[in-house]
Amino acid sequence: MIRLYNEDTIVAPATAQGRAGIGVVRVSGPLCATIAKTIAGALPQERLATYRPFYDSDHNLIDKGLIIYFKAPHSFTGEAVLEFHLHGSPVLLDLMVQAILQQGARLARPGEFSERAFYNQKIDLAQAEAIADLIAAGSATAARSALKSLEGEFSRLINALVDKVVHLRMYVEAALDFPDEEIDFIGDKQVADKLATIDAALQTILRQAEKGVLLQEGITIVLAGKPNAGKSSLLNYLSGKDSAIVTPIPGTTRDILQEYIQIEGVPLHLIDTAGLRNSDDVVEQEGIRRALFALDKAQHILWLIDGEQEKLDNVETYLKTIPLDKNYHDRVTLVYNKIDLSTQTARSSQEAGHTVLYLSIKTGQGLDLLQQHLKSILNLNDNEANFIARRRHLAALAAAQDALAKAKEALHARLAGELLAEDLKVMQNSLSEITGEFTTDDLLGKIFSEFCIGK
Repeated sequence: MIRLYNEDTIVAPATAQGRAGIGVVRVSGPLCATIAKTIAGALPQERLATYRPFYDSDHNLIDKGLIIYFKAPHSFTGEAVLEFHLHGSPVLLDLMVQAILQQGARLARPGEFSERAFYNQKIDLAQAEAIADLIAAGSATAARSALKSLEGEFSRLINALVDKVVHLRMYVEAALDFPDEEIDFIGDKQVADKLATIDAALQTILRQAEKGVLLQEGITIVLAGKPNAGKSSLLNYLSGKDSAIVTPIPGTTRDILQEYIQIEGVPLHLIDTAGLRNSDDVVEQEGIRRALFALDKAQHILWLIDGEQEKLDNVETYLKTIPLDKNYHDRVTLVYNKIDLSTQTARSSQEAGHTVLYLSIKTGQGLDLLQQHLKSILNLNDNEANFIARRRHLAALAAAQDALAKAKEALHARLAGELLAEDLKVMQNSLSEITGEFTTDDLLGKIFSEFCIGK
């Protein structure tokens, strides 16, 4: 996996675009010593911030600031690295980059510093992705989890599981390679026990990864129902501001409205939709079409019921007319609104295969039940998430789970040692995709291209 970049020296601003008090330009590669001597007058002592004037190739003063030198391999990328800290003017940063380019460096590609760190075995792929996730973290919880991934928490769990799979593979393949030893591993309970141990560890990691993805991506919740059921009022309540226009006139909302909130550090993407009804209004018809599209993509649906106008008994029949997939029951919570205008009391119950929340958005009755229900949807009572994760990781874990199921079948049903060994190999490779021990160059290129410049 080692791929040292012995010829290229790269440069890029390491701080975000825009004006700031401080700006940082990062350089990595074999020309660092030459660049430091030309621009700062000398190569500073390793890891010591040194105040120096910075000059271009024509000896024009660019700025005065700090230069820090990291000697290979004791740097982020594993190569010689320079950092120039100067005033955060975009003009000054560009002048510094241009001066460094004149010394033979080239502009870094997005994510190339992290890519070099990966290829030079300073970090693995999961840690590299955690850098981008830490930068993009939308909450303190997500940031802490990304930092745990960057420190190697996720990788340690994966590597420990891979070790278990490798040791079992070695035992099985040794038995296949040396049949004269008469090792009956098919009937050996030890193999079945090890498969069970591997399965338990995989399930634990999978649960943690699912929570880690939730911390990174959040969940999309669509507010739906007939006109005037209180969808826009609920959006305003949850977002804490008057995002949507609320009037007694049915059909006020014509387009999709979106708000972003957090519940205990987990992001929620709230989508308010047009009320669903038959309409001759062309604009309202388009709003309804967009509402149906949002419903189809929603991870969860809060279906609001006008307690003054609708009967709960009719809702289930009506829902069956909505073009949702067959598993929509698992994604729908019924919110019986306006209990202040009915004989209902604030409560949560299970009816018609759904959770039903009886509340009043206007008076606030039962809104605490809604908050608790949202937490249960997000599974916030589960404290197993110790790292950030991505959809790619879930796909790799699912592939490993599928290979493990086939391995169990090969052992117990088919009594086929060769198939068992092959399934264990597939499982090992699937898990190793997470850390980058077994990953295609195409996938690596896609992952690092999504990083920002200078990272």
